[in-house]
Amino acid sequence: MPKTIRNIIIVAVSALVAVFVLANCFTIIGAGHTGVVLTLGKVNEEVLQEGIHIKIPFVQRIVKIDNRIVKLEVNTEAFSKDLQTVATTLAINYRVDTAKSYSIYKNIGASYEDVLVVPAVNEVLKATTALYTAEESVTNRSLISEGLIKGLNNKLNNIGLFVTDVNIINFDFSEAFINAIEEKQVAQQQLLKAETEKQTAITNAEAAAETTRIKAQAEADANNKIKASLNEQVIRSKFYDKWDGKLPQAMGSDSVITNIDGGAYSE
Repeated sequence: MPKTIRNIIIVAVSALVAVFVLANCFTIIGAGHTGVVLTLGKVNEEVLQEGIHIKIPFVQRIVKIDNRIVKLEVNTEAFSKDLQTVATTLAINYRVDTAKSYSIYKNIGASYEDVLVVPAVNEVLKATTALYTAEESVTNRSLISEGLIKGLNNKLNNIGLFVTDVNIINFDFSEAFINAIEEKQVAQQQLLKAETEKQTAITNAEAAAETTRIKAQAEADANNKIKASLNEQVIRSKFYDKWDGKLPQAMGSDSVITNIDGGAYSE
């Protein structure tokens, strides 16, 4: 029995060792990743793509690099063109070029985000915000984002890092600057209100003057039409229509009476 048990233990241990060795002969690279091969600590230029790969057990080690788009949030400060402190929160989307995975790991290691990306974000942000005043930074977020993407890619593309998007989550300024902006906005609103009221008054005055002019013109046109229609014949006709048939009476020896036909006689 002791010998049989010993043989069973030997077989079991051998099987476990064989399974362990066999398991270390293969590696699986998941979707969106590449594998950097280290042979006795030396980085190979060959990069393993997605799938199952054979490796030399205990001699080779595989470091998996995530080549999918990674989101990085950075909190930093910079100065605007008018020397205002701008506290900024950025969301950076970037990815590692699959062909450069080995060189990035070889030259920088697995902490390439802290060593390369974050410092580059700080540097490019400072250079970009210095082009705008604090107030312009608020109204030109899209231009600043585009400038950050361009600047970061100029610094990182040769290394093998590609920035795909930059979102400005927040701009934060000093309390004094915020109060100054609020006061300026209030002043602008008051000025706009005054200009609107002035323009309304001018419009109303012009409308009233135009109404008066039109009314006066209409009355003048009507009077001219009436005047043009009142010739001697029309006036005489109106007189006949209203005459009661009696001649006018006048006192005095030297009185002259004009008749309706335009003649005159003495009494």
